[in-house]
Amino acid sequence: MLEIDKLEKILVGLKRVVDYNVRVRVKADASGVETDGVKMSINPFDEIALEEALRIKERGEADEVVVVSMGRTECQQQLRTGLAMGADRAILVESDDEIDSLTGAKILLALVEREHPGLVILGKQAIDNDNNQTGQMLAALWDRPQATFASELTISGDSATVTREVDVGLETIEIDLPAVVTADLRLNEPRYVKLPDIMKAKKKPLDIVPLADLSVAPAPRLTSVEYTAPEQRQKGVIVDDVAGLVAALKEKGLA
Repeated sequence: MLEIDKLEKILVGLKRVVDYNVRVRVKADASGVETDGVKMSINPFDEIALEEALRIKERGEADEVVVVSMGRTECQQQLRTGLAMGADRAILVESDDEIDSLTGAKILLALVEREHPGLVILGKQAIDNDNNQTGQMLAALWDRPQATFASELTISGDSATVTREVDVGLETIEIDLPAVVTADLRLNEPRYVKLPDIMKAKKKPLDIVPLADLSVAPAPRLTSVEYTAPEQRQKGVIVDDVAGLVAALKEKGLA
């Protein structure tokens, strides 16, 4: 077990997604989700992950918080927001290719091997695809402990105590560091970014690393053939009694 008095570095992943307040629309040619002219933001669970990393640093339990994103140049916008929240520096792994969960985990592993963080915190899932895979894959590739769905996180020397949200309630576990933790909704409430912090963020370092420099080749294992919007919900009917309910269900072939 590694002896750690204080975390030298925390690595946090930030994904660019359609803002959660925006109504998602499918493109006219059904090739994907419409993003032109649409507000883009940090994935909400990633924002929670960053907030937790910043709180750990503010308690004096870490020296540096590094935010990471992967994708096109536009992802710099979300990294700058992360810097405005309080991260010390940012890394963009630039690629025009689609990055799936496993490729994302391999990219994070390459950065972990470069940066040597004592802790990696990710959102439990991204709201655009809901895969909930990258954190677990990174832990497996890195061969380090993981604690997913965290609603409470406490750092103590070379270990962390994590309260997890599981199907039957809450589970508390202790893991050795370095490790991977994925943030759930109730871990914290992210801070509001103020204008002076946005201005300061422009001077913070943001490194751009071409994907090829990490010796990771994007190799999507799934191909999306077509996107369709969900059918509009049908108008409900009011029934007078149980017999009427059963009759209505039979009419729809549900009973």
